Amino acid sequence: MKKEGKSKTKGQAAWLAFMVIAAPLCGAGTGPQTPGSTSGANPAINQPYQDPNYDRWVQVFERSGREVFDRRLEIVENVGLRPGMTVADIGAGTGLFTRLFAARVGAVGKVIAVDISDEFARNILRTSRQQGLTNVEAVVNTQSSTGLAPESIDLAFICDTYHHFEYPQAMMSSVYQALRSDGEVIIIDFRRVPGSNGPWIMDHVREGKEGVIREMQQAGFRFVEAKDFMRSNYFLRFVKDENGP
Repeated sequence: MKKEGKSKTKGQAAWLAFMVIAAPLCGAGTGPQTPGSTSGANPAINQPYQDPNYDRWVQVFERSGREVFDRRLEIVENVGLRPGMTVADIGAGTGLFTRLFAARVGAVGKVIAVDISDEFARNILRTSRQQGLTNVEAVVNTQSSTGLAPESIDLAFICDTYHHFEYPQAMMSSVYQALRSDGEVIIIDFRRVPGSNGPWIMDHVREGKEGVIREMQQAGFRFVEAKDFMRSNYFLRFVKDENGP
């Protein structure tokens, strides 16, 4: 019992550290938007990722109590990966799903970790190699582009990251171009329900599930399904519409 209490306290401390970083960045309003017309995230919420401490963020992202970590294996099952696929983990962070996906797509497949942080990208490659995963690549992207080659991926996975896009229209245009024919997009993000969520979600997450679906359809993606196996997060699947936006 004592050991369990210590573990819980450590997890709470990591989450509190994240909240301390994020809270002052919320509610400041969105910054100027130029690449595309859809208003995006306040650039201030991305400041903590400009020069991140990788080990510190591992304690925040890969901890018991964070829903997408606790449900990570169920998430992987629902993504529906197949051997040989090329997957882009966009907003890969510490590489939690990058490594899980790499094991699923096999040696003939590939996972590309895409993140705005060079520190995250370098450490994802390091930890992947330590686990014997040689089918992982990394791309340091910008807020308006994934940095991926046209028609180079089968699936784009965007977990707790869509609400961080400062230029969502430009970013999803880049994803659209990077996907092959009938390519898919999985978006997992926080539920945002006025009257139900606390101020952190309401200020930090700019759009709810219905708004994300609408924006994705405007970007040229066909909505396929929503899965509700998580409490705080939703799971959406889209397919590239060859007719375009």
